[in-house]
Amino acid sequence: MSATTPAPAKRVNLRTPDVMAAVQAQVEQHYRSAIVERVRANGGTLSVSGVTVLLAKQFGFCYGVERAIDLAYAAAKVFTDRRLFILGEIIHNPEVNEQISALGIRNILGKDAQVDVESLTAEDVVIVPAFGTDVTTLARIKERGCQIVDTTCGDVMSVWKRVKQNASEDMTSIIHGKASHEETRATASRAVLGGQGHYLIVLTLADTDYVCDYIRKGGDRAEFLARFEGAMSPGFDPDLHLKRVGVANQTTMMRGETEEVQRRIMAAIRDRDGEQGAQKNYRFFDTICGATQERQDALGDMLRAKMDLLIVVGGYNSSNTSHLAEMGEAVLPTYFIRNAAKLASRELITHFNQHEKRETETRDWLPAAPAVIGLTAGASCPNNLIEDTIVRVFELYGITRERVLA
Repeated sequence: MSATTPAPAKRVNLRTPDVMAAVQAQVEQHYRSAIVERVRANGGTLSVSGVTVLLAKQFGFCYGVERAIDLAYAAAKVFTDRRLFILGEIIHNPEVNEQISALGIRNILGKDAQVDVESLTAEDVVIVPAFGTDVTTLARIKERGCQIVDTTCGDVMSVWKRVKQNASEDMTSIIHGKASHEETRATASRAVLGGQGHYLIVLTLADTDYVCDYIRKGGDRAEFLARFEGAMSPGFDPDLHLKRVGVANQTTMMRGETEEVQRRIMAAIRDRDGEQGAQKNYRFFDTICGATQERQDALGDMLRAKMDLLIVVGGYNSSNTSHLAEMGEAVLPTYFIRNAAKLASRELITHFNQHEKRETETRDWLPAAPAVIGLTAGASCPNNLIEDTIVRVFELYGITRERVLA
């Protein structure tokens, strides 16, 4: 270590019993919901005066999100004499991120960055969010000697382990995910760790089929590179780096779609190399987040019930929440909202259109009673926002909060 390099910060245990007891009380005050707990205890059903709200059996905060929030709150309690920062958003929920900001934790990445990394010192505390961060950013933070509070989800780190293994064995990681998503960027950075390995990010089955065609019979190299610009490793060459591949994924993708990506790429490798060649040149691992799958399965079960419409609550940039909305849209009228304020009236709802990437308005959206309204939420949505939505639905039918709680 050079004389100019700060000594690494001494590791601090934030999860002491007294700190976590105080954190738990604060988190419950901010995010707990008596109504949600009541609905859950009643089998996910709440009926008042001909209006029924069905709540999916699995919804809202997952363990990884809860852990990340707990650690951020704990950092604010323990490091009272230090500056606190976070690498972007802790999770993809605007209300939760606003609450984190209210704790005095400032952002140092993205369009809302308040401080540059180069201005950090060894006295500062930096929180790594639940999606993790890329290796370059992490190295820059470590170079400053900062105290690092790492809240990266264990499921995300499992994917990192797989792509690092691919790199060590000279296999390209084909990552099913969104190239702009923090988690996918973090995973991609591990796929080239140590100067080995390459990666290619595919989002859709159309992307996958394009890659499969190239695997089978080659193609226009320049066209390939143009199509996947910004979604592949530096120096990626489809004529060289599709010889041996391993499929990984962003943990919040739809399991069925990731499995189809895996199946199609495996078939292409087998067609090109034969069965024995495919065993050598293709690998995949099941790395879909368990909580993501539980929420998708629970919604799948609920969609078999008779409902008039579905409301999905969560941040518009939340990948796992957007997939829940996609599932609903395929079956019945579905409205993806950030919070209860979007339910303006029985005549008007403002909701997110994923295809156009913008909010839109729908009129005359709420049916007359008797009605059955389905409700679910992504893994980054707190229970208090779910409660607000439940209460607002009943209010639109003239049913007060007091009657809901009666």
